[in-house]
Amino acid sequence: MKFSTSLSTLLILLPLASSVLGATIPVRASDLARRQNDNDNDNNNVDAAAQDEQAAADEQAAADEQAAADEQAAADEQAAADEQNADQQNADEQNADEQNADQQNADEQNADQQNADEQAADEQAADEQNADQQNADEQNADEQNADEQNADEQAAEEEQAADDEDPQVSLTLDPAVIAPGFAQDGQDPPVDGQVASLTSTNNFINFCLTEPDLPLTDGQQIVTGSCNPAPIGIIPAVENMPSSKFVNPPNGATLPAETPFTIEMAIENLITGNFVNAQANYFAAPQTLQDGTILGHSHVVVELLNDGLEQTTPTDPQVFAFFKGLNAPAEGGILTADVEDGLPAGDYRLCSINSSSNHQPVIVPVAQHGALDDCVYFTLEDGAAAEEDAAADDAAAEEDAAAAEEEQAANDEQAANDEQNNNN
Repeated sequence: MKFSTSLSTLLILLPLASSVLGATIPVRASDLARRQNDNDNDNNNVDAAAQDEQAAADEQAAADEQAAADEQAAADEQAAADEQNADQQNADEQNADEQNADQQNADEQNADQQNADEQAADEQAADEQNADQQNADEQNADEQNADEQNADEQAAEEEQAADDEDPQVSLTLDPAVIAPGFAQDGQDPPVDGQVASLTSTNNFINFCLTEPDLPLTDGQQIVTGSCNPAPIGIIPAVENMPSSKFVNPPNGATLPAETPFTIEMAIENLITGNFVNAQANYFAAPQTLQDGTILGHSHVVVELLNDGLEQTTPTDPQVFAFFKGLNAPAEGGILTADVEDGLPAGDYRLCSINSSSNHQPVIVPVAQHGALDDCVYFTLEDGAAAEEDAAADDAAAEEDAAAAEEEQAANDEQAANDEQNNNN
């Protein structure tokens, strides 16, 4: 555009210069027209060229702009691609990291699982080992128990064998002690006034099974009743049957009421002082003898006679005014019991209960015998009357004692004379 303007300006200035220089440079109109035409052509050419140039420049600029735009677009595209690639790479790296982390976690988890499996396997192995040890211990214990049981059984068998040899611990009835008379009821032929006896061919060893509702006595004082399986035991000869007689108070005596007194009883043919535990061994063993005499003890019991000395109704065995077991040996053939607080005024009966060691009444060999126990009757009174009666009783007792001494002296003198006569 600038080149075309300059050329036009030059063509305009040339005629002016010619007019100025008219003397020297003649110009023809045709030339001027031609020149003008040429100038116009040139201008046109210049304009065309300029336009072409401008178009080329514009085209180039457009091309450059397009190229720049393309380049920028390519750059942007490349940047976007790079960014996308970077994002993809980051994503890939993140995925890779996550995959690695997952793999690592999986590896760690697998390692943990493997450790857990190994630990479980170790624990299982330990449990199995413990179980094996426990089984071994139990087996050893069972074997030991079996050995001990076998030893116990062997000991029991040996003990049983020994027991079988010892009839006092054997559970088998020895045929040598079976009493064949127990099999007879005593009524062959029948006897008027008699009832048939119970019979047994095994000494009644299981007799208590006939009363299954009753407890065994088993050494206890069972107030509701029981069955005692202990045998009667050893029975003395008739000359060793026990006997007793009260010395004080004498029969029919009158004593002061509420005043202490001592019961005295003479005893023969009973080795006194043998008194077992009545709470654990009551009726729990047979009667036994020593040198033919019953081993035992005695008791005294005082009962109030509500109807006086003339009372004929039986007394109640569960009611008594005084009771004493005499577990000490007799001294000089006399057993004693102190009634420390005395008794109230009234009429009384005093009786003995002579017993074997285990408190059962003494057993003697025959049915027809004198009383094995003694009873006396006495009165307790208040005041002076009792003292007078007691004094009279003492005097009578002294007279009886003197008469007994005289009789004994006469008997001794007669025995001496008889012995002397026999010696002569």
